[in-house]
Amino acid sequence: GKLLLFSLNTKILILLKVLSSLSCCVFLILADVAVSTFFHIFFRFLTDNFAHRTAVRKALANDKDWQGKFISPALTCIEKQHNEVAYLVPWCQLGKPSKEGGVYEWVTFQMKPGGPALWGESFQAAINAHINTGYTKLIGVFHTEYGLLNTVHVIWWNESPDHRAAGRHSAHEDARVVAAVRDSVRFLESQHNMLMIPLACSPLK
Repeated sequence: GKLLLFSLNTKILILLKVLSSLSCCVFLILADVAVSTFFHIFFRFLTDNFAHRTAVRKALANDKDWQGKFISPALTCIEKQHNEVAYLVPWCQLGKPSKEGGVYEWVTFQMKPGGPALWGESFQAAINAHINTGYTKLIGVFHTEYGLLNTVHVIWWNESPDHRAAGRHSAHEDARVVAAVRDSVRFLESQHNMLMIPLACSPLK
């Protein structure tokens, strides 16, 4: 019903917005105990800079086709919306899944105040330790510019939830991973993760 309607409208949104935005992806949340509603849709748009983002939003605000075909129908499906601006950390390049399909894990880390100057090196070491195990694929690491500060979002790709679970179990028995995580966790206040699948209209699938 509403999910189908929203998905169809999302396709229109992607076709229109991707013309002026470098990259985008749309996910349906599969597992997140913090989400009270059954359907939770997550968008990520990547722009070159703030001027690019402003130009995109201005163009869409004046686009009657976008307003009529997406915004108006979508409002009947949306209970709430949260926006945030984050940047790709300098030591990470955007990755792509090894193959079509699979699942994504979105992990949010709330770090101690002080920014990357305080915890950046140890956090990067912990991420690299997981990468080196080979069980998962890093898609991107983002740090908030506007929103809740000292928040880091990490996107991973796995072949399946079971493959992820087995890989993490093995990684947690790796002394190098344990040491890197133990060093990084000194600066961690909380963390939260979500299991997601890309919708059919998402370029990242």
